Order: sequence, then C-alpha cells, then structure tokens
Amino acid sequence: MKLRVLVIDDEPGFLQMLQVILSQAGYYTTTLTSAEDALSILERTPYDICLCDLKMPGMDGMGFLRELKKRNIQTTVIVMSAYGSTDTAIEAMKQGAYDYISKPFKPDEIILTLRKAEEREQLRRENLELKARSEQQSQLVYRSEAMKKVVQTALRIASYKTTVLITGESGTGKEVIARFIHQSSPRQNGPFVPVNCAAIPAGLLESEFFGHVKGAFTDAHGTKKGLIESAQGGTLFLDEVGDLPVSLQVKLLRFLQDGEVRKVGDTRSVKVDVRVIAATGKDLDEAVRNGQFREDLYYRLAVVPIKIPPLRERQEDVPALADYFLKRAKERLGITQRLWINPDAMKILMAYHWPGNVRELENVIERACVLTETGEITPGVLPETLRDGASNQSLGDKLILRGLSIKQNRELMEKALIKKALETTQGNRTRAARLLDLSHRALLYKLKEYGFKDESEP
Repeated sequence: MKLRVLVIDDEPGFLQMLQVILSQAGYYTTTLTSAEDALSILERTPYDICLCDLKMPGMDGMGFLRELKKRNIQTTVIVMSAYGSTDTAIEAMKQGAYDYISKPFKPDEIILTLRKAEEREQLRRENLELKARSEQQSQLVYRSEAMKKVVQTALRIASYKTTVLITGESGTGKEVIARFIHQSSPRQNGPFVPVNCAAIPAGLLESEFFGHVKGAFTDAHGTKKGLIESAQGGTLFLDEVGDLPVSLQVKLLRFLQDGEVRKVGDTRSVKVDVRVIAATGKDLDEAVRNGQFREDLYYRLAVVPIKIPPLRERQEDVPALADYFLKRAKERLGITQRLWINPDAMKILMAYHWPGNVRELENVIERACVLTETGEITPGVLPETLRDGASNQSLGDKLILRGLSIKQNRELMEKALIKKALETTQGNRTRAARLLDLSHRALLYKLKEYGFKDESEP
C-alpha cells in the first residue's frame, strides 16, 4: 500500500522537485504552500507522513506542530529548514515532530528519512492494532472474510480524525464497530457519545446537538451544553443520521467544516475537538437523489465508508456468535448449569436467514437459555418461526434459476415444493396435496408431469 505524504512549503519550485522525487519513490504525494490549508485537509483526510518547512509566511512550522497537538490530529511530522540549528531541532521534537532535516538535502537523504519514519509509523499502527485486538476481542466476534475486511478497515482508520459512515441493516452491529474504532484510537480515553438521531423530537434537535443559553426559549432556565460539546476530546456517534431533517443537516455540515458550535441563543461560537462517526440503515445515495439528504453533507460524512454485511451473507459467523451469546446470557442471567447447542439446533441457526441480523440471534439464544431444562439447546426450544424460516430458506437456497423465464422457474419451484411436501408427509400424497393447496388429482398430474417416481410401482 502506498503511503500518503503531505508536503508543506512556501517555495513552489521546491514543492515541484519533492513531488517528482517522492512519486518516483512510490509515495502518494500532495503538496501545499500554507500550514493553514494543510490543517484544513488533515482534519478531513488522513496522511501517514507530513513534511513541513519551519519558516513560512503566516503560520510557521512550530505553529503547525502546536495546532496538530491541539486538534489531536495524528500524523508523523518531519520538519525541514535552511536556517536550522540544534536548538531549533530540539524545540521541534518537543512540539511533536518525529525528525528534522536541513535544507538543501539530496534525494537519497530525504528518502532515507522517510523510510525511517515509515518504519516508525508501521510500528505505531501494529501496536495500536494489537492493543485494540486484546481490548476488543470480547466485543467483536467473527470468522468470515467479509467481517475481517470490516475490522481491518476500522483499525486502519482508527488513529485518524477523519469522519466515518457505517452502513448496514438494522441489527448488524454498526454501533459495535463505531465503539471499536473509538477504543482503537488515540481518543479512547475521551467520551464516546452515542446519539439516536431518529429518537430526538424535531423541535429539540438543535438544542440537543448544540446546547442553549439561559433564556434562549421559554423552557431554557439555564445554560446547557449540547451533545457535540459533550463529546469534546472523544467521538460523537450519530446513529440513524439519515433521519435528520434538512434544516439540521445544514448546521451539522457547518460544524463539520469549521469545527465550531454555537449554542441556541448565543452570539459566539466555541471551537471543539470531536471526531464524528455516523451510521445509517438507509440508502443515502437514494435519499440524496430524492432531495431528503444534502449531497455535500453526505460526502463530508462518507470520507471513509464502511459497509457491514447482513448476517445471512456471513453464515460462518453464526456458530461463533451463538457461542458468545450463550456464554454472555449464562453470566448475565446467573445460570449455573452447563449450556450447549446441539448439532440439530445449530443446523437450524445456520440455515435461517436472520432478517433481524445479530440482534435477532442474540435474542433467540437468550430465549433458548431460559427455556431449556437440561442445558442443551435443541430445536424444540427455538422459536417455531425460526424452524419454519430455516426450512423455507434452505429450500430456496437449493434453487438455481434458469435465466429470467417465469415458466421455467415456476417448474423449478413447483418441483421443489412438491418434493418438500412429500418429505414432510413421508410420501403421503393426500396430506401433501393439502399442504400444497392442491386437489389430490392435480398433485397426481404434476407428479407424472415432472417425472416423480411412483413408489407404489414395483
């Protein structure tokens, strides 16, 4: 993977030279002429390494380092200067710089410095990943390749302040991934503030998000801090962000652009350091097309999109999740006897299509733990809808459609249903006809048409 390098210097000729050198060395390189522009970009887009000149008009290199620390922006910084001294280098290190290089330098010198910084960045990431795995292994349970990719992406972007948009059906675990990102980041000791955007009454949304001052409206008897300010130094998790009204979307966009909030009734704005992770089960692309969601806010939120696949698309996760929920229910409910899931029950769990995803699986396992008398989870303690749903799902999974022909695919479906009905009734055609909602004569005709063997024949 190419490392992303941001170069800041007020000399365009020098920037052009570095662009060529670094690109040839395999780095993805962006060049800027001001520290202010660099901070604006780093707030939105993660860069692995930043090369910054010390002497620049406006904000200089030292000021840039101080702002990085103040805004909690994580990147490896190498400072450059043609007027440097040992004292200057030491001061830059104190402000958070990783290394210092004097101008002019040879191409090999800067590449060697970058390689050293690259090794340091790799070690830092590995340490964060190891720490995250050890702390979060009880929260994230998966075996599938699809979820491995989700977790790898979450770990990759955890250390950056960039906004994240998590999508997926209800019950897939969007908040679990959001908490995992927070706990894997340098903000882990800060607050994690979850907000269900769909649960707050429309009239209170602005006050809840941004806070209010005393007297701002009739019931504002005192000054109140908003949810955004409450997440200072941490992470704000906006669940069901697709349900926000357009009027608040404008204000949220302004906060994401400026990093400032203004309480209702106040005349001044307050700078805040908050990372935003949003989640939705809606199709925001369609909402944008329909005018229900602002396109500029969508792109501001979806800097790093993470899609969590539904449980039916990652069946290999079901046994691990079921065992995890079994242990958790045993501990939470104070059950002393041994609990286990027998193979027949596990087959049903594996075959079911899980419209409620992981949340539904957790509820099913808890119910089974309460109902079992022996500690063994059998098909009998699973909901009837689950057993029927698994049966129907396994039937559907066996069908391989023949193009888009309704006639041909109707024959496939009829044959599959007749076979299933005969298996269920152990070959009793009268009962099978009743299950299929057919007359006995019509069933006999279809058995002959589709070439079913007559068991009564020798």
